[in-house]
Amino acid sequence: HPSESGFTTDVLALYDWAKARSGNSTILFWGHSLGTGIATNTARKLQEERGVQVDAVVLESPYTNIREAGANIPITKIYRQFPGFEYLILDSMARAGMFFSSDENVKVLSCPLLILHAEDDGVLPPKLGRKLYETAREAYKDKSKVKFITFPAKLGLGHDFISFNPELPALVK
Repeated sequence: HPSESGFTTDVLALYDWAKARSGNSTILFWGHSLGTGIATNTARKLQEERGVQVDAVVLESPYTNIREAGANIPITKIYRQFPGFEYLILDSMARAGMFFSSDENVKVLSCPLLILHAEDDGVLPPKLGRKLYETAREAYKDKSKVKFITFPAKLGLGHDFISFNPELPALVK
């Protein structure tokens, strides 16, 4: 069964594999949507348990934590009014050991952090990316290491297409 710790363990193994074969090449974690929680979990674990700082973390269409994401995704809007919504829907992830607390993870990180969010994201509202950015900015000693880039709705990038923006390579540098 998929689990938060299992995802993190898998990415750590992938990191070790890539690091052993990359020489001095830069290795960054790039997470999209649910993967943003996995990326911050793994970066934090590397830093705290191994004393290793990943070269950078890029979060595309992120959220603060899985509970807040569940409370804000548009598909849950109709259910929010029903009694038991929080217990049955939002708390079910916690009971399954799934927290994906990027908001807590970024408070610990010190590597460069880039947050990308499209203003027309219909899955995870941009306010979650903005809130995560503000949390990181507050926690980071070197504020210049934290960047937040939004993409205007007119580009039509939504939740899934930021990576198709031809300007993205220059922005990530």
